[in-house]
This record gives sequence, C-alpha cells and structure tokens, in this order.
Amino acid sequence: MSGRKETVLDLAKFVDKGVQVKLTGGRQVTGTLKGYDQLLNLVLDEAIEFLRGMILTCAFPADADDPLKTTDQTRQLGLIVCRGTAVMLVSPTDGTDEIANPFLQPDGA
Repeated sequence: MSGRKETVLDLAKFVDKGVQVKLTGGRQVTGTLKGYDQLLNLVLDEAIEFLRGMILTCAFPADADDPLKTTDQTRQLGLIVCRGTAVMLVSPTDGTDEIANPFLQPDGA
C-alpha cells in the first residue's frame, strides 16, 4: 500500500465540466467546476442557484406543502466558492436526467 492518501471523491475528472452541488440547508447550485481543495471547498463559475419555495416575495410564492422544494426559478450567481463543510453532494450535470418520482401515489389512491 502506498503512502499516498486516496480520496473517496475524485473531483479532478469534473474540473472544467458542469456539476450540480447540493448544500446543507437545502440550497442547490449548478455551474462549471473550476477548482477544489482537500477540504472540499469548491470554486464554481457561471453558477446558477435554484430557488426554493420558502422565499416569500410577490415573484416567488411560497409552497405550503414543501418549503424546501426547489422551483423552476433560478438566480445567476457567477463565480462562487462553496465552503466544503456545507457541501453534501457533487454530481456531474452531463449524463443525468430528471425523472418523475415513481413512488408518488396518484391522488385518490
């Protein structure tokens, strides 16, 4: 066994590619991964935040069923740093599709 530490998440293959990052507290951003460090601090360029239903403004009404559910509303952030302690999930945007939840029961069932 070599003395080199192996990381569980090899982010090198995602550099300069699109990633989706889920953060603690329910925030979700997508952008181009420009850099990272051993503490999982991430630098994202052209970042876009998906707004949640709990934002109470005239433009974004709150969702009474699930205040943490992301909406179709987005906010352009540009170049950002995601603190590693807040990062919960990093996934590539290429090759992923959103599907309907197969576990939701139809109304009246």
